[in-house]
Amino acid sequence: MKKAKKILIVRTDRIGDVVLSTPVIKNLRIAFPNSWISFMCRPYTKDILEGNPYLNEVIVYDKYGKHKGWFSSAKFSLWLRKKKFDWAVILHPTNRVHLITYFAGIPFRVGWDKKCGFLLTKRIPHTKDEGQKHELEYTLDILREIGIKIVDKSLYFPIKEEKEHYIEQLLKSKGVEKNDLLLVIHPSASCPSKRWPQRYFSSLIRLLKEEFHPKIAVITSKSEVIHGELLIKEHPDLIDLRGKLDISSLASLLRRANLFISNDSGPVHIAASLSTPVISIFGRNDKGLSPQRWKPLGENSFYLHKDVGCKQCLAHNCNKGFLCLREIKPEEVFNLVRGILEKSC
Repeated sequence: MKKAKKILIVRTDRIGDVVLSTPVIKNLRIAFPNSWISFMCRPYTKDILEGNPYLNEVIVYDKYGKHKGWFSSAKFSLWLRKKKFDWAVILHPTNRVHLITYFAGIPFRVGWDKKCGFLLTKRIPHTKDEGQKHELEYTLDILREIGIKIVDKSLYFPIKEEKEHYIEQLLKSKGVEKNDLLLVIHPSASCPSKRWPQRYFSSLIRLLKEEFHPKIAVITSKSEVIHGELLIKEHPDLIDLRGKLDISSLASLLRRANLFISNDSGPVHIAASLSTPVISIFGRNDKGLSPQRWKPLGENSFYLHKDVGCKQCLAHNCNKGFLCLREIKPEEVFNLVRGILEKSC
């Protein structure tokens, strides 16, 4: 195989997926110390990549904005062609990505044999839906398939000094001192089948306040603030940061936190990448979405999951009222929190 002078890594899905793909960057850099390495991503994940010391460039592909429509994507592909990449390492299969890299004339294109996979020059059988290993290992499998040795599996998230200062001042304005116990709670997720009931989060907060008297911040994305409404209503003393933080600021908040409690979602992996203790709550009895594939990684990372005997997961069409989530009781999460805090504080 021809040595690559210019490598394009591509991943255009969500926050957690991109965080879990950061070891690919470092291992490519170790294998090709003098190569130019770029990463193509969506606009809202670029902060995960900008500032990564093993990257030369972050390329933003805006499917829903600047590059919306096939004509704009074709123009983007022609622009990419001018960069003369030797390799495209495609970590998540989409029709558009396979078409874009094909028409960009990148000679070697490796990825999963799914969604126009025939456009790749090196196709790997797609078995992710079987959930036999963690997503991190799936991403590294692409490198293994092309003979690249895996040296380091650590996640990386770039911390920005200006965001550290911003969060420090923000917390100070909310009455949080440097030595205060700070817990961060994320009561939302991308799908109803991933959302632990708000009333359970509220009960958990009550238990935490009674025993530990912590400062508690609540976060969500701008589009999901409704999923924290009950918490703010029942606990008006919470620090309400719903929809108020960009990804870099969120990372600085999680870095300061003593513990992060969340549904299965992207911020879980940001916390894990920063070695912040994290508890992730999982629903769904689906191998491809199981903790085995998506749990937070690291010795400070924990998860809760209940198998309630569903032979087939119907996801958001669940006819059991998301029993898998309701079976994880607030007291069970609280006991796990107690064990973590007693060990770390």
